[in-house]
Amino acid sequence: MRALLDTNILIHREAPVVIRQDIGVLFNWLDRLNVEKWIHPASIEEISTHKDERVRSSFSAKLASYRVLQAIAPIATEVREVGNIYDTSDNDRRDTALLNELFVDHVDLLVTEDRGIAKKAEQLQIGDKVFTIDAFLEKVTAENPSLVDYSVLSVRKIHFGTVDVSSAFFDSFRADYPDYNRWFARKSQEFAYVSMQSDSIVAFLYLKLEDEREPYPDIHPRFTPKRRLKVGTFKVLLNGFKLGERFLKIIFDNAVRQRVHEIYVTIFPSSAERERLIKLLEDFDFTHHGEKRNSYGVESVYVRDFTRCFDNLNPCLTFPFVSRSSRIFLVPIYPQYHTELLPDSILRTESPLDFVELQPHRNAIRKVYISRSYFRDLQTGDNIIFYRTGGYYRSVVTTIGVVEKIHRSIIDEDHFIRLCRHRSVFTNRQLRDQWNYRSSKPFVVDFLYAYSFPRRPNMEALIENAVIRDVQSAPRGFEQITSEQFETILRLSNTDESIIVD
Repeated sequence: MRALLDTNILIHREAPVVIRQDIGVLFNWLDRLNVEKWIHPASIEEISTHKDERVRSSFSAKLASYRVLQAIAPIATEVREVGNIYDTSDNDRRDTALLNELFVDHVDLLVTEDRGIAKKAEQLQIGDKVFTIDAFLEKVTAENPSLVDYSVLSVRKIHFGTVDVSSAFFDSFRADYPDYNRWFARKSQEFAYVSMQSDSIVAFLYLKLEDEREPYPDIHPRFTPKRRLKVGTFKVLLNGFKLGERFLKIIFDNAVRQRVHEIYVTIFPSSAERERLIKLLEDFDFTHHGEKRNSYGVESVYVRDFTRCFDNLNPCLTFPFVSRSSRIFLVPIYPQYHTELLPDSILRTESPLDFVELQPHRNAIRKVYISRSYFRDLQTGDNIIFYRTGGYYRSVVTTIGVVEKIHRSIIDEDHFIRLCRHRSVFTNRQLRDQWNYRSSKPFVVDFLYAYSFPRRPNMEALIENAVIRDVQSAPRGFEQITSEQFETILRLSNTDESIIVD
């Protein structure tokens, strides 16, 4: 396999100070899988003008470890047309030159952190060959499960005082805040969310509830009085496992529980690691508010409005809220897949110790459901309620999901696997078995993992309360229910109705 590395990947690799610890993981995987690392002459030219002499020297010394494209293809007509739409600078045109080598099959994939390249690749219908670092790690861990070290514990809520603040994980915070260790010590009795790999921290999150009396003298424009959730120390190192989404769901779950009207985070936008965090936040409708100015410098302030609303065209922007006005469907899920896909909906009869390994499909907010249901006319914004099968007493409804996208026209087996790979409970082999199980092919539903019911009504309760007619009427595909039946489920499950939008 031939991988073309964008300039931003090379700069991350050769930077004198490690700004992304996952860059080493990326190159380790490239080496383990014997992937050829190719670079474009345009990248050599760009790095030769880099402002940091140490980057220039390091790259020059290691140039021999890469293979340089020698025969550069003429720009294809289709690529030129896309470039004419998007390219406004020399940097854009260099990106298009790299993309052209992928388009004409001189290389098999392109690794880049540039979203502009990804957008152009989608226009050229080669988006499945362009990978961010995260996406590439997801791909290779899914395709090579026997090579992956899954000794990563799930997220735990622990006291600050039990965390070793001297860990290199916190170096970036100490660089920004000289008295960070002292601040950390003062928080010793407060809680944080932590994920570990062996004995090393790979993710950390601190949340602080603030009421209407909080003054915000250093935020411009000044915040108006509101009940807010502040995202404090938030950092994720391990990639390929969608830990960022896992922690983002924790943020939203706390925002629901604390009845806040807004969530905000302040970020020094000075590194690729933080740019990646900003992109994740923006995907879930965090918007740039302004700046926080104090003795530490100038931070960017990002805000997510958390007033109750629902966007039925793009429900990700109003996640985790659910609309009463949307259609509601019951959909079955087998016990062996239920908690794998929906870990926060774990039953009391299941052991959390069986779900400690960190895997992408568990952590993702965006997930996929594979179905052969006769009913396929789902729409973006529909509600799906997962019904864990198991018989009269053990079948239970556990979870609300919101439909994001439906894939009905799947080209072939490889296309099916690409759609499902990162957010499904199935391995590649199992996905191939799913595709070839019958001549009638499945379809794929992308959904948002919105809410886990505090109480799980079983089939007996659902029949007694007229949600299901009888045992033979248990859902076998997507079965639409009425708004009255939906209200019954909300009542029986003790749902926090602050997530429900009229």
